[in-house]
Amino acid sequence: LPVRVPNLLVNGSEGIAVGMSTSIPPHNLGEVIDAAIAYVKNPEISTKELMEWMPGPDFPTGGIIANKSSLPEIYETGTGKIKLRGNFEVELGKRRADKDKLVITSIPYTMIGAGINKFLVDVADLVEGRKLPDVVDISNQSNKEGIRIVLELKKDADVEKLMNILYKKTKLEDTFGVNMLAIADGRPETLSLKGILKRFFD
Repeated sequence: LPVRVPNLLVNGSEGIAVGMSTSIPPHNLGEVIDAAIAYVKNPEISTKELMEWMPGPDFPTGGIIANKSSLPEIYETGTGKIKLRGNFEVELGKRRADKDKLVITSIPYTMIGAGINKFLVDVADLVEGRKLPDVVDISNQSNKEGIRIVLELKKDADVEKLMNILYKKTKLEDTFGVNMLAIADGRPETLSLKGILKRFFD
């Protein structure tokens, strides 16, 4: 339904047309509303000040933004690259016979859909090629409660080294290209964060 909220920021947008493309990341609804209110109260507000209300994208698959320092420039220019990483935790075996587990609890937004299966295949290939010797089994236990990809580990596995290999060799670390191109006054235009709010409210 039509609302006086910039849904372009809330839902994000991806698309390709002749000679142009758009890629706007999704954001938290409450943070977008707070930023919109701050802009309405002070149209001269800076991008840095807007980011106090809306500090960055909010991807539905979670993940970590590894280059947060790049966000001010991305929001100022409307273009740039966001480096995303999956998050993980270690579950220690409760009994002597139980194996320790590395559990991936969030993934980059770019990995949704078939990307998870591709990740499982890539990990299996790394194990078979002996580049991940500490992994003995992998399973996707994700459900409606959230992401849960489980890697069973050998005893005394080097978890930090394992994660570095996964980040380097798989899509567990990926890049989301930002290009905030939108139709403004009937013409395509790359807009800054403030530019989107200005077009929406002015």
